[in-house]
Amino acid sequence: MSDSTEADHRARSNFVQGCVQQSPDSDVASSVFPRKPPKRIVQFWNDLDRLPGDVRDCLESWRTVEEQGFELVLFDESKAGEFIHRKLGPRYKNAYDKCYHPAMQSDFFRLCYILVEGGCYVDADDVYHGHAIQHLFNDGRLKIQPLCYDMSTHGMVSPSAFTKPGVNDPNWIFYFNNNPLIAGRAHPIIELALARATLALERDIADELPDIQSTTGPGNLTKTIFDTAIKNDETRKTLVVLCDWENIATSKWPLSYRNDERNWRLSDRREYRRSILQNDKGDA
Repeated sequence: MSDSTEADHRARSNFVQGCVQQSPDSDVASSVFPRKPPKRIVQFWNDLDRLPGDVRDCLESWRTVEEQGFELVLFDESKAGEFIHRKLGPRYKNAYDKCYHPAMQSDFFRLCYILVEGGCYVDADDVYHGHAIQHLFNDGRLKIQPLCYDMSTHGMVSPSAFTKPGVNDPNWIFYFNNNPLIAGRAHPIIELALARATLALERDIADELPDIQSTTGPGNLTKTIFDTAIKNDETRKTLVVLCDWENIATSKWPLSYRNDERNWRLSDRREYRRSILQNDKGDA
């Protein structure tokens, strides 16, 4: 990694740290995007005919939000592609078709869906803990979860540690996750993140497939927010940083699919083979 690239990464990390550890936004800021997103939870699994049992359990945990007046919508690879083509046209559908892994498809699809419809996208492996979520839909600002990675331990830092004001470590990298993704429709950051991802997918790369994280995932979203904030001081007012999202939902570990090519970390920059994997329907 070049010195300039390292400096760029550090600048983005410092920016996210500042967003995470500063005082919470005042309620006045919600007037920036007063249009409320629909009370809808959107999720994706590429092949619902081979939905692992343990992932199904994660999805089912969200059923209780229907009692709070929320709608649950689940897309697969085909329905997501149809939605993108119908709502955004062939250019975006062609970009979606270049997403070589299900994780990349879900990254791209969530940007498309939230841009067009608004609502809340949640990963299929998140388990809902039952707490009320209505307050996240009171305005159209972009609600995102911060993460922190420790390069010395090669593991994630607990939010209870990295969200404390002034706490830092030279080995920590702060960034924004793209799960959950909550916003009113036509949010400008979502629009820019989708434009970046689309352009990246349209580039012809002869030697290797593009990196998932930086092309469509959290890296793309974090860079979009940072670059926008550098140009516009008001950008911070369009965001709500969810430092307590883990009280609402957590990504379940372990899950059966994380041990094979369905795990993007094991398949990054590799062709995804749609092999028939044993015990898909019975995993628990």
